Amino acid sequence: MALISGSVVPEALSQHCRQIAMRARQASIDLASMPTEKKVAALKGAAAQIRADVVGILAANRLDVAAAAGFGLSPAEIDRLVLDPKRVEGIAAGVEAVANLPDPVGEVLERSTRPNGLEICKLRVPLGVVFFIYESRPNVTADAAAVAIASGNAIILRGGKEAAHSSARLVVSVRQAIAAAGLPDDCVQLVDTPNRDAVGALLSMDDLIDIVIPRGGETLIRRVCTEARMPVLKHFSGNCHVYVDCAADLAMAKAITINAKCQRMGVCNAAESLLVHRDVAADFLPEIARALGEHSVTIVGDTATQHFIPSAGTATAADFAREFLGPKISIAVVDSLDAAINHINLYGSRHTDSIITADKNAADRFAARVDTAVVMVNASTRFNDGGEMGLGAEIGISTDKLHARGPCGTRELTTYKYIVVGTGQTRG
Repeated sequence: MALISGSVVPEALSQHCRQIAMRARQASIDLASMPTEKKVAALKGAAAQIRADVVGILAANRLDVAAAAGFGLSPAEIDRLVLDPKRVEGIAAGVEAVANLPDPVGEVLERSTRPNGLEICKLRVPLGVVFFIYESRPNVTADAAAVAIASGNAIILRGGKEAAHSSARLVVSVRQAIAAAGLPDDCVQLVDTPNRDAVGALLSMDDLIDIVIPRGGETLIRRVCTEARMPVLKHFSGNCHVYVDCAADLAMAKAITINAKCQRMGVCNAAESLLVHRDVAADFLPEIARALGEHSVTIVGDTATQHFIPSAGTATAADFAREFLGPKISIAVVDSLDAAINHINLYGSRHTDSIITADKNAADRFAARVDTAVVMVNASTRFNDGGEMGLGAEIGISTDKLHARGPCGTRELTTYKYIVVGTGQTRG
């Protein structure tokens, strides 16, 4: 038996997980030196295979959706789970987008020659083995596999039980393309046991796994942070803000707020809090309340907000800090730009925060002083996305400051090594 975070893991399960990690380690070594052409062929082949298997993928997804209610999924969570032909095409297109990105591996970051003739080269290289834990979004399976392959990393996928059939079917397509392109088969593996202790076992294997990336609810991510012996790339929540400045175009502010909050409510880059400068509150708040009402969004706010929106509930400090992931938003009226900045730095989650303003100085001050991974100026928070920002599919969004921040694509799954070339030099 192995002891993992206070629970006993059967030796057979521990050894099974170790075999997965060992195969991933060997695959990562082989993959790191594969030419770009083979990685591109694998990714384009995976996109083609996903398109060819759309009927099978949708059939597998129907099994997951049928079981969703039994797992207690909310409507927003079920929406993230459901696939249709358009979403499957989006998955394939996302893999193709990654295939078309520049290969980060082998990029020379710095080069110099020492006085003694030693040539120093700082070279971008893959991280190695990525353990990726995620919940009920089957498209994430293909995105993560694509980003890992493109950046030369082996990946161990542990999807949630809610999307088990969909994820397994997608991995079949990806692995077929990997084999056809001549990449190591085990550079993409799906943990093939529903036993939750498998996660704890793998989180203990820092001798084989280089980084773990959890993507899902805060409870999952905090568990991973507690148990992992290797670095964790993460964000806990997405309490994203839109601030409507006194110099804002109010029609623009309305359109951006509705898009940021309502275009898709159950995602981490949806707006959860709206801040409005007092000078424009009387004009803006009644209008935005009507627009939010058309989307059945419940409003809670401070005293000033309730003055302009009598139907608003009372917002607590916890409401201002909360990621609702659904039809609810907190609103506060602020007296100044700096008050908005202070509010965001107090209650925000360092994910995505947007300012709507025609005042460049205000935008610059907001961008410099808000402690967040991504600042939007006159744009929706929903653009904090790897595809929308030109990174291709992303493996997650990080609110950490080391070693990556914001949407994490191929470059964020690399590190570097130094190669020092001499002609016989010895140190005196």
